[in-house]
Amino acid sequence: MAKVAFLGLGVMGYPMAGHLAAKGHDVTVYNRTVAKAEKWVSAHGGRAAATPREAAAGQEIVFACVGNDDDLRDVTIGPAGAFHAMEKGATFVDHTTASAEVARELAAAADIAGFGFIDAPVSGGQAGAENGVLTVMCGGDERVYAAVEPAIMSFARSCRLLGPSGSGQLAKMVNQVCIAGLVQGLSEAIAFGQRAGLDMEAVLDVISKGAAGSWQMENRGKTMVEDKFDFGFAVDWMRKDLDIVLAEARRNGASMPVTALVDQFYAEVQKMGGGRWDTSSLIARLKRD
Repeated sequence: MAKVAFLGLGVMGYPMAGHLAAKGHDVTVYNRTVAKAEKWVSAHGGRAAATPREAAAGQEIVFACVGNDDDLRDVTIGPAGAFHAMEKGATFVDHTTASAEVARELAAAADIAGFGFIDAPVSGGQAGAENGVLTVMCGGDERVYAAVEPAIMSFARSCRLLGPSGSGQLAKMVNQVCIAGLVQGLSEAIAFGQRAGLDMEAVLDVISKGAAGSWQMENRGKTMVEDKFDFGFAVDWMRKDLDIVLAEARRNGASMPVTALVDQFYAEVQKMGGGRWDTSSLIARLKRD
């Protein structure tokens, strides 16, 4: 068991930190909203710190799961950032979905200071975090990764090192591209079937057993038919992620016509007031007429 800190207690970080505590790790938490950190401590024990720097002091592993590149820089290299207190030999594990660029930047800063850095974005959404079955995509040094993998597995079903720093973030971009295309295809299929007068619950039940089957169909198909979008990964978050994807594609020259189009479809959903709807709400724009 390790002495660890967890920075960021949002819908993902809160249960992830809880799993670490449940596995017996000594956990210190930090959250910008102090009441959220105090609530976590009341539920799981450990202690709350006033700043990321205070939370990181004396810890073997510091985890983070915050909003974006700027938030990540703030809790790491900002005036009260964790990097100012981390000891040589410790490791910072970042579960934020951020750019590969910031991952490489922070990994370089950590290396100079004498501690490790692993970029480790996750997939599985809030339910995956709560149930401790996230998929974790990692980038960084193999030796550093091997030392922290057991702690990561406190809240993961699958965890793998995919290459040097930034590789975890790049893999998460691949993940989001796949999801965006699948959800758009499923949305069009359901909308088409409904206009054709089919019982789409029955249709999905049949075709999910064949080549068309997917996690999205199994877990979101029925709710899409019922126009229920009040759970899961929000449109606002997906647009943030796709913005990262498209920026990386401009850098590396990848052609992303479908992803760019779906990103604009999500922008339409936002204009409909669906920014906090689940990403399966892509179908809502097809039913406006």
